[in-house]
Amino acid sequence: VYTKRTLKVSYNQDRIIKIDLKSEPTSFTEVKVGAQLRFELDIQWEKTNTPFHSRFDRYLDHAFFKHLFNWFSIFKCLMMVLFLMGLVVLIVLRPLKKDYARYALAHGRRDEEQREDEDEEDVEEKCKPLMDSECRPNTHWSTIDFEDSGWKQVHGDVFRAPKFLPLLAAILGTGWQLVILGAGFALFVVAGPLHGAVHEEWGEIMYFILVCYCFSSIVAGYASGSYFKLYFPTTPAGRYKSDTDGASQWQLVVALTVVLLPTILAAVLFVLNGIAFIYGTIYYIPFLTMMKLFFLWVFASVPLCILGTLLGRHAKLGGQISEPFPCRLNAIPRPIPGDIPWYRVPANLIPLAGLFSFGSILIELYYILMSFWNYKYYLAHSFLLGVCALLILVVCMTTITVVYFCLNSGNYLWQWTAFYSGGSTSLYVFLYSVYYYAFKTNMNGLPQMAVYFGYMLLISLGLGILCGTLGHWAANKFVHNIFRHIKVD
Repeated sequence: VYTKRTLKVSYNQDRIIKIDLKSEPTSFTEVKVGAQLRFELDIQWEKTNTPFHSRFDRYLDHAFFKHLFNWFSIFKCLMMVLFLMGLVVLIVLRPLKKDYARYALAHGRRDEEQREDEDEEDVEEKCKPLMDSECRPNTHWSTIDFEDSGWKQVHGDVFRAPKFLPLLAAILGTGWQLVILGAGFALFVVAGPLHGAVHEEWGEIMYFILVCYCFSSIVAGYASGSYFKLYFPTTPAGRYKSDTDGASQWQLVVALTVVLLPTILAAVLFVLNGIAFIYGTIYYIPFLTMMKLFFLWVFASVPLCILGTLLGRHAKLGGQISEPFPCRLNAIPRPIPGDIPWYRVPANLIPLAGLFSFGSILIELYYILMSFWNYKYYLAHSFLLGVCALLILVVCMTTITVVYFCLNSGNYLWQWTAFYSGGSTSLYVFLYSVYYYAFKTNMNGLPQMAVYFGYMLLISLGLGILCGTLGHWAANKFVHNIFRHIKVD
């Protein structure tokens, strides 16, 4: 041990700027049984000209966070967004334009035949072009029944309620709550000059997150309630107007929305708190603090969430339109084809979509983990906001592409597929955190490993719910728009 240390306190007028503790190398003494040690502490006061507002500059690594790689990350994300935009145009928009033209020709020909009351036999000629040499519609195409191919074939089932509707509604409600929480935190960071730098006011940050989470609970309730109301009439209980089943389903939606995210947070934090208590680390959360958080959740978050669900239940979706969907629902579900190409199987497309999204944030994720676990203050907030905006674009475009492939293959179960496509980003983030722990940190022992993986699990899960919600929102807009512009008999 070192038996002599020097404590140097630097001050500017009545403000303490920094404190340095230095051990004297010559005082290093070997500890032996029965030995008597004398410890000395020398306190030195030193005047400095460093202003009080610049006291954190010694800890801020501006060159590290504003490195050229950050600009490279933004440039790479922009290139990926442009690539995906071109991919969406080539794979989705151009085929959609041709599909609309084919369906319009088919309906026009069918209407003409009905007016003339002709009973001619249709002839299939699949190799004929859509337009002839003079850019006029080829009449051979109008004799084909286009209802039996493409995404239009699922128009009677595409707006059918997904499996586990209450669970999906609760997850989407939680996702919109996280979107509001993330947007509020971003505004809080941008408004740093008004309330103080982020790295100086950790107490303000925690207070803001708690307040924003409680007030955003009404958003979670409204989003889950309105989504469940939208699809509940397409469920068996809603179709047969069963009051008992309907009431129990609504209660389940409210309960899941209220307890879903808090239960996961409480379970992980309970395990981490138990480990911290056993090992006596500083990460232990006192019991009184936990009770305060519990009462804050019970008396603030829960009532607001219930109120939001009630507002969503009684909201008028789509204005005064009686039918929220552009297509009527078939009484009998259409069978989903089993023999489809591998590139149209959702299980193959979902990991690929997540890989694109993860690639757009990889470099910035490295800096964020450095800030969390290597005791560096994150400074490049403008870079982070730009990368988040590009991530949202990438998630939306990849999800739309995945949903289009699924619909085109006759698979109308797109709701969970859309959520998984956006949420699969979290799997790659967690796998990267495992790599970062093994090769970029010097952590060891159960307490450090538990804290690292516990918090990274929560971060990955929250990111997955958030991205999955945004992906589902984009896919929902896409599906509504493409089926709104077709004519269905």
